[in-house]
Amino acid sequence: MTEAMPASPQSRRGLIAASTTLATLLYTVDMTIANVALPQIKGSLQATQDQIFWVLTSYIVASAIFTPLTTFLAARFGARRILTVSVIGFTVFSMLCGLATSLPELVLFRALQGISGAALVPISQSVLLGAYTREEHGRAFAIWSMGVMVGPVIGPTLGGYLTETWSWRWVFYVNVPVGVLAAIGIASSIPRDLGKQAANFDLAGYVLLALGLGLLQLFVDRGAGQGWFESGEILIETGLAALFLYMFVAHSLTTRHPFIEPALFRDRNFTAALGIMLVVGLLFVSSTALLPTYLQQIQGYPVLSSGQLMVWRGIGMMISMVIGGRLVRYVGPRILMIAASLILCVSIWPLAHISLDTTATTIATTSFFQGAGMGLTFLTVNLAAFSTLAPAMRTEGTVIMTLARNLGSAVGVSIVAALITDITAANQSRLVEFFSSLEVARWRVMQGLVPGHEAEVAISEISRQSAVLAFGNVFYLMMFTALLMIPLVLVFRIPRPTAAEPAPPAAAENVEQLV
Repeated sequence: MTEAMPASPQSRRGLIAASTTLATLLYTVDMTIANVALPQIKGSLQATQDQIFWVLTSYIVASAIFTPLTTFLAARFGARRILTVSVIGFTVFSMLCGLATSLPELVLFRALQGISGAALVPISQSVLLGAYTREEHGRAFAIWSMGVMVGPVIGPTLGGYLTETWSWRWVFYVNVPVGVLAAIGIASSIPRDLGKQAANFDLAGYVLLALGLGLLQLFVDRGAGQGWFESGEILIETGLAALFLYMFVAHSLTTRHPFIEPALFRDRNFTAALGIMLVVGLLFVSSTALLPTYLQQIQGYPVLSSGQLMVWRGIGMMISMVIGGRLVRYVGPRILMIAASLILCVSIWPLAHISLDTTATTIATTSFFQGAGMGLTFLTVNLAAFSTLAPAMRTEGTVIMTLARNLGSAVGVSIVAALITDITAANQSRLVEFFSSLEVARWRVMQGLVPGHEAEVAISEISRQSAVLAFGNVFYLMMFTALLMIPLVLVFRIPRPTAAEPAPPAAAENVEQLV
């Protein structure tokens, strides 16, 4: 979409860069800004521990389902129209999220927010590329990438401040002035028919994919509460999801103009990168959802303090991107990806042994190195994925990579929420055995601490310790999940670039995956 368009006049480029960066920030900030407010939203809307994560997954999975549509919509209606409608819709639904009075309302508006925001990152990227000549793409992305990386950095801190100063509703209200500015900038700077051209659309393929992904997410979200495969509902959802996804694959292999080009998956680098991106999506969003919940509910941190600790993740990501961008020319992406996987494993190890005595310094340090590992992974996996992919497939490849990351994030958050609930219950059953009527010594200790309230204190402490063990168990699983990236990395075949050889354009053109 960007290749055939002339560069914009110098006087317009600054406004295009500013407005597309604001549009991107709307989406990226909302990926993390609500995480620190989840305990407050849970109490306000009377949600359970596993239900509250729907606030995150509804946004992510709705965005994942509609992201593949963005290329067709921009070609059919023009980039300016789609971007403007997306920003306005995102802003309106952000306001409605803040006004929600029940969990179903909030989940619905978050899903509509995700649908509206699906086009913001990929189309903003395309518009920015079209505004500059190919020789100036590096400078354009240097500006835009810094704006993109601000999102995950300021999201938790801003969310913590707004929640503690006013209420969790301001986490969504804050999008309104940013959305208004972005819409005005887009409407006044981007040409009316930018990128508009004839485009084919495989409606049957898209419907099959959307149904398959939607039912898969529904199965993961509701599985724990329904007893997994003991429930008829879960069996039906699983069977239909498998059926629709099979039909999508069969349709894509037999139709003339498939919704997703099967030739993409013949590239071994790209296919391996999709697997890595699924793992990355699972680890990144799940961990950012887990830590604020643990800090606030288990250790009693204020909302703002938990948000400030999370900002170290964004700082680590930014630093690793700068350093990794220089190192990749000399050591190659494969070595850096293996190093990134090991950094992630080592950084999650202290969290697998988390306890009530874990200090803020430990949390900040592990968050920093997790961010560093994520930053290196995002940088190198995109470079590797697009190094061998045909230029004509890069735009569609970008969309599929975004889909893989969002799908991994949505499924990961749902699985983590279910595991926390189930493991906490199992741990609680085990710990209760140590406070039977025969354990006289333990009851004497409790009586000495709080005379007359031994049972209440024991129950409260058992619940808290059970949750601590559950969080540690889940982080253990996440640590081993990070190791799954290493076998996929070994699949890559990438020619080692020299110091004087510029990085492939596609590596720069996929920086938006950093969020």
